[in-house]
Amino acid sequence: MIDSYDAIVLGAGAAGLFCAATAGQRGRRVLLLDHAEQVGKKILISGGGRCNFTNIHTGSDRYLSQNPHFAKSALSRYTAQDFLALVESYGIAWHEKTLGQLFCDQSAKQIVAMLLEECARGGVVVHCGDAIGGVDHADGAYRVRYGDHEASAPALVIATGGPSIPKMGASGFAYDLARQFGLKVVQPRPALVPLTLPGEDTLFRELSGVSTEVIARIEGKGKGAPAFREAALFTHRGLSGPAILQISSYWQRGDTVTTQFVPDRAEGWLKQAKRDRPKATLRKLLCEDLPDRLSQALCDRLGLSGDLGNLSDKALGAAEAKLARWPFVPDGSEGFAKAEVTAGGIDTRGISSKTMEALKVPGLYAIGEAVDVTGWLGGYNFQWAWASARAAGLAI
Repeated sequence: MIDSYDAIVLGAGAAGLFCAATAGQRGRRVLLLDHAEQVGKKILISGGGRCNFTNIHTGSDRYLSQNPHFAKSALSRYTAQDFLALVESYGIAWHEKTLGQLFCDQSAKQIVAMLLEECARGGVVVHCGDAIGGVDHADGAYRVRYGDHEASAPALVIATGGPSIPKMGASGFAYDLARQFGLKVVQPRPALVPLTLPGEDTLFRELSGVSTEVIARIEGKGKGAPAFREAALFTHRGLSGPAILQISSYWQRGDTVTTQFVPDRAEGWLKQAKRDRPKATLRKLLCEDLPDRLSQALCDRLGLSGDLGNLSDKALGAAEAKLARWPFVPDGSEGFAKAEVTAGGIDTRGISSKTMEALKVPGLYAIGEAVDVTGWLGGYNFQWAWASARAAGLAI
């Protein structure tokens, strides 16, 4: 027996849950499927268990895509304020951290419970724990096999995400399915991921666990490339922390990442310090802004010791320039296992920006992380999940 629905949504993460709820509350008969035993597993671990559910500074300029204008439509029609209103309607207490990031006061479980209640209000049938056995399309209907069941519907939504965090069950299923129906895929790669450093930077591995605020950039990317002022963290394998995770989404093999270690110091500060405090050492000065161990490591690398008064202006100028753009050439990243999201994905040039429907495959939709739209760290990817899900849910 084949069960009949108006829409089948594959993937019960943020995008899938919200899309199913939106369509269901419009009177559509919706089946929501996920191979995991429970819904919203990535939601539950996000934000340290408190779910950074959106960002009040959301705008299309905070997203990467080979089709850079694609996200504008959905993001403008369902905003961070819209989702916040839904959160508040459920009495979920929240707070703003730095840079517009909104978190639950208590637990990410509240967001999952809210989304499940929204699905229940729309009569959505939620089925978890069975892998998808196959998907076919004929006579205007998509037929999906899962476990011992089969279902069909004129609309099918791909909301299975990307391969980041495979231990959570993530895979490239979305891309295989997209290709099956003739959609192109932009090469997926890890994003928001720690970067690894080669052997010549072993000195910095001794600083594992040390963190400091920096401005991180990718050298030579031009004026349009973003710079991120947040914490950087040294690890036993390389670099992490919010500033590095942000820049990793733009990093490509061979690129040089630069960090500005004393971002609040005005140009010429070392030469001025020489005049004002000739008996001070460079290490003493750096310790006023940076952790002791990092200050010592930087001084060792710069090869400057002794009182500032005994150092030439040229040497101090060179040291200041390097501290302002300290170069690292990563040899890779920690991969999908440690990546918070996936860059690349289903090519949005084959998808309607208004409805998320494939332009040449009627009834097939793709939303959330599955498509080639990747947000910055800090709630932007959740907001894309909500916005793209809403667009598809209103179109089905």
